[in-house]
Formats: sequence, structure tokens, C-alpha cells
Amino acid sequence: MPQIFRPSADSIARILLVSILVGPFVAIGIGYAVTQSPYITGQNITMKQPVPFSHAHHAGDLAIDCRYCHAGVEKSSFAGLPPTTTCMTCHSQLYTNEPMLAPVRQSLAERKPIHWQRVHRLPDYVYFDHSIHIAKGIGCTTCHGPVQTMPLMRQHETLTMGWCLSCHRDPRPFLRPENQVFNSDWKPPADQLEQGKKLLAHYLIDTKHLTDCSTCHR
Repeated sequence: MPQIFRPSADSIARILLVSILVGPFVAIGIGYAVTQSPYITGQNITMKQPVPFSHAHHAGDLAIDCRYCHAGVEKSSFAGLPPTTTCMTCHSQLYTNEPMLAPVRQSLAERKPIHWQRVHRLPDYVYFDHSIHIAKGIGCTTCHGPVQTMPLMRQHETLTMGWCLSCHRDPRPFLRPENQVFNSDWKPPADQLEQGKKLLAHYLIDTKHLTDCSTCHR
């Protein structure tokens, strides 16, 4: 009787059976890797801006306080971007005719704001308030990274839901005293967890409801 299946048929059948079993797990793994990649999260991607503003120079070398440019950070959900007049407070005297500052001079002359590209962008269904985080002792660099070392601004963290929840479940490692919130060079002390426990009480933080859905999704 002639042979119906080739000798390789058994190997092919085994490979197909294994693929059927393993395939879904591989697909899930690839999907998870894609969702955590910079392509989706935007982490460490430098946006092209109309003016190459350097936080390393302004916040680092010159030690300009964050609130000088982001004036709404203590009282508003949005930290705010500086109006052109804020930029020209200094640049009407310094580097006045620098070619890279031409968009700033044009903005002032035409009374039109500079259209910056937003670096840290959350989905529309996520509610985030800068002011409450500042009021509860969360420093700027906790979320934005070491901005004082960035020649061009980039998103330092993933800003995923899991990343936010890791802090909401246990804020102790991230809490600072009031006078250190805007200190870009702040480092947690060796006993940060103990200090964080005291700061939880100081800031009246109720961790029982920090992970409620309605906290961030309203």
C-alpha cells in the first residue's frame, strides 16, 4: 500500500499543534511589549520645538525656579506655559539678536503665542491636577525626571496607569517636605520610608481612596 503522508508530516503536525498552543501567549507578549514601548508611551522621545529651549541651562545652570515659567503649578490642574513676555524679561537684554530666538521676538511683535509641542500628554479620560500633587509633597522631578540636566525636554517616565498606581498605592518613597518640592537636586534620605510615613500624616493623605477609579477617571 503506498504511503499517504510524507515522513515530514509528523513533524509538521507537531509544529502546528505547538504553534496553536503557544501562539496566543506570544501574541499577548508582543502586544504587551508594544504597549510599553516608547512608540506608545512617548518615553525618552524628544519633541521638536519652535525654539530649542534648554532646561539644563535655565533650570540647571541658572537655577531658575520652576514656578517662574510654570506659574499655575501651585493653583491649577495645568502647570502652564510662560507667555512670551516672561521670556523677554531676560531676552530683551540677553542674547537679544540670537537667530534661534527669532520665533520669540516674532511672537512678541505679532502678539501671538508660541505653539510649543506638548511633551507630557495624558489621555482625555485621565484627570490630573498639578496643584494637589504639589500641595501633598510630590516634587517636579518625581514625574518629570531630572529636567535640570535636559538640554531638550523629554518625557522621562512612562506615565502609564501602572506607573501612576505604584505611587498611589504607596506614596511614602516619593513624598518630600514642602521646602524641597521644587528642588531639582533633591535626593531621598536613607530613612525615606520612615520620613514618608510621617509626611503621610503631615499632608493628611488618605491612601485608602487613592486607587479608587474616580480619583483619576471622572
